[in-house]
Amino acid sequence: MDAAESSAGWLRLTLVPGVGGESQRKLLKAFGLPEAIFAAGRSALGDVIGDRTARLLLDTDNRTAVDRALAWANGTNQHLVCLADPEYPQALLQIPDPPTLLYVRGRLSLLNQPALAVVGSRNPTPQGRGNAERFAAAFAEAGLSVVSGLALGIDAAAHRGALNATGNTIAFIGTGIDRIYPAANQQLAFDIAARGAIASEFPLATPPAAANFPRRNRLISGISRGVLVVEATTESGSLITARLAAEQGREVFAIPGSIHSPQSRGCHRLIKQGAKLAEAVADVIEEIGWASAPAGRPASATAGAAEAGSLLLAMGFDPCSLDELTQRSGLTADAVSVILLHLELDGQVACLPGGHYQRISQA
Repeated sequence: MDAAESSAGWLRLTLVPGVGGESQRKLLKAFGLPEAIFAAGRSALGDVIGDRTARLLLDTDNRTAVDRALAWANGTNQHLVCLADPEYPQALLQIPDPPTLLYVRGRLSLLNQPALAVVGSRNPTPQGRGNAERFAAAFAEAGLSVVSGLALGIDAAAHRGALNATGNTIAFIGTGIDRIYPAANQQLAFDIAARGAIASEFPLATPPAAANFPRRNRLISGISRGVLVVEATTESGSLITARLAAEQGREVFAIPGSIHSPQSRGCHRLIKQGAKLAEAVADVIEEIGWASAPAGRPASATAGAAEAGSLLLAMGFDPCSLDELTQRSGLTADAVSVILLHLELDGQVACLPGGHYQRISQA
C-alpha cells in the first residue's frame, strides 16, 4: 500500500460526521489500521462502537472530501499526519484524546521538538503584549518551540516574538487548515507557515465555530512542556488551556499584574490555585528543567560581552525603561532589546511591570 492509499484510509475514517475521536480510537485499538477497520464486518464493528455508529461509518460516502484532502496534501509543505506516523507529535500520545489525524502546513519536524505554550487575552494591555513577545522570543532563543493559537492579542504577540527570534513557533487553529481566522492574522499565518508550522485536527473548510477553540486548546497544552498565561480575565479561554495543562500533567505559569487590571485577574486566580508565578524567563526555563541555552551561548555570544557589560553598568540596580537604557548606553533600541533578552535568559535582569527592567545579579 502506497502513502496515498494509506492516507485515504485515515481520511475515510476521520471524515465521517458522527464518528468522533473516541469511536475512532476504539476502532483502531480493536482492529488496527483503517484498512482492517473497513474490512471488518458490520456486526464486528457494531460490537465495538454500536450499530448506529457502525452504519454511519460504512454507509457514508465521503470520497469527495477524501479526494479534496489528498489534493491539499500534495501542496508544498502540506502534510497529513496520522497516529501511526513516526512524525506524529509524541507528546500528544500522552494525552487522553489525541487527534487521529492532523493537517499541518510548514515544518513538520517542529511537532516533535520541545515546546512551551504562551497564551492569554485577545485584548491585552500594551505591557501584556510586550511581555508575550519578549518571553516568546527568549523561549525560542533557548531552543524551545513557542506554541499558541493564532488568536488576536497575546497569541499573535507570542508567535511574532518567536518569529523574530528563531522562527520556531506552532499555531494550533480551530478551523480547517485552509481557512485563516481571524482574517486580521492572515499575514502572520503565512509567516508562521513559512518558518514554523500551523496544525489543525479539523477537516478542510471547517468554519470558526465557537466550540472548536476550547477543543483545540488541549493540543496547545498537550504538545507543550508547560503553559504560560501572560494576561487573562477571569472569563478568558486561556484559563481553559491552563486547566487542561494541569490535567495533562504539564506545568502552568502565570505573569502577575496590577490588582486593578481586569486583564490580570485570571492570572492572579491561577497563581492562587497553584500556578507558578513567572516574573522572568528564568522562572519558567528552570521549572520545566530546560537548559537555558546551548552550552557556550551566554549573552556575550550574541550581543557581545562588551555591550552586555556596558548595558549592565548603565542600568545600575534601579528599575529603568527601555528608553532610559537606550539613552544611557548609546546603543540602538533594537540592540538593547536583544541584549536584554539574553541577560534575562541568563538570570541577570528581570522585567518589571510597566515595561521597566532591573538588574538582579552582579554577574
